[in-house]
Amino acid sequence: MQRLEILDGMRGYFLVFMMLNHLTFTGGYLLVKFNHGELGYVQDAQGFVFLSGMLVGMVYARRMLKEGYAVGARQIRKRAMDIYRYAAGSLLVIMALGLVLTESATYWEPWLWQLASHDPFYAVASLLLVYQPTYMDILPQYIIYMLVAPPLVWLCVTGRWRWVVAFSAVLWVTVQLGLHYPLAGGIRALLDQVHEGRMLRTAFNVLGWQIVFMTGLVLGALTVTGQIDWKKAFARQGAAVLAWAALVLVLCFMGIRLGFTFKLMPEDMAEQIRSLDSRVEFSFIYLVNFMATGYLVAWTVIAGAEARHRIVRALGQGLRWIFSLSFLRLIGRHSLQVYAWHVIVIYLLKGVEHHYGPFNEWTKTAIALLAIASLAIPALYRERAGPFGFLQRGADASARRR
Repeated sequence: MQRLEILDGMRGYFLVFMMLNHLTFTGGYLLVKFNHGELGYVQDAQGFVFLSGMLVGMVYARRMLKEGYAVGARQIRKRAMDIYRYAAGSLLVIMALGLVLTESATYWEPWLWQLASHDPFYAVASLLLVYQPTYMDILPQYIIYMLVAPPLVWLCVTGRWRWVVAFSAVLWVTVQLGLHYPLAGGIRALLDQVHEGRMLRTAFNVLGWQIVFMTGLVLGALTVTGQIDWKKAFARQGAAVLAWAALVLVLCFMGIRLGFTFKLMPEDMAEQIRSLDSRVEFSFIYLVNFMATGYLVAWTVIAGAEARHRIVRALGQGLRWIFSLSFLRLIGRHSLQVYAWHVIVIYLLKGVEHHYGPFNEWTKTAIALLAIASLAIPALYRERAGPFGFLQRGADASARRR
């Protein structure tokens, strides 16, 4: 199993759980409870953003090494435009469906807000990525990260990656201290001059969440430039000690999350933890939990699969097997198209439930499994559709090897 194939499997894994988490039913449903997000503060979006940053670092650092900064930068900007086309395309599909589906303004209003009433100002704001409907808010932040990525990748390629890490850390701290509020307020005031109302809407603070993407970008670039050898790094004695420390942290966060779930948390402790819990700004509790979980998973996959301890070795081999599943690797290879597809499916199923629900638990589970299976449709179409599908596969494989 090649390194990129495992990363594709990981991306596919997060896409599956995105579908489960984003799919909503009246009264909820049991299947979504079998979810790593229920056991801590590491969620699918974090893993997806990190892996996207890592692949950007790996692919475009290699391109810059071979063909120079200008070629790599041009390819990154081209990829940003591709992401925008899919972000805008999924939005236009939803708006078009809203015009023909009966009562769509009713069941989509909690997700689309003012856009559900077909307000043209909000439609334009959405296409400009300022007003982001629910589940259509992760691609816009990718576009921003891609636009600023070229010089950052080049810094990593030329051995100045510490500047990228330092700047990313400073931005994250700035957000945690609330120093970004004047900027956000100024943007809102400017938008109010165009159209009074809440024109700025997003689920992710790009200045806070960038630390996830940029960490992945740096690690990906250092990997392909040979500045990190993961097998050697995780083979050291200290790496195992850090893995045990990461496990302790993961278990602590699991205890905290379950304490809230079962209402076992003392109120004074709960209040302290809530002050650190802001998903929008990717606050302290999310960052530390993600770092611990990410390190633990990486160590288990790379070093744990060859460990002496039988249980650790079984866990490592088990994770490799999961991330090697052909379905996960398939949808992970085409994550952009699959994500856009999943948004449309989620919105359509909301309408199905409105008109034909509520459903019983068995029906909810069947719908969820069919929705997951449908993720293969755009991926298979890209790989196999049409007489030139084999050319697309060959071009993709060649690009990945480069």
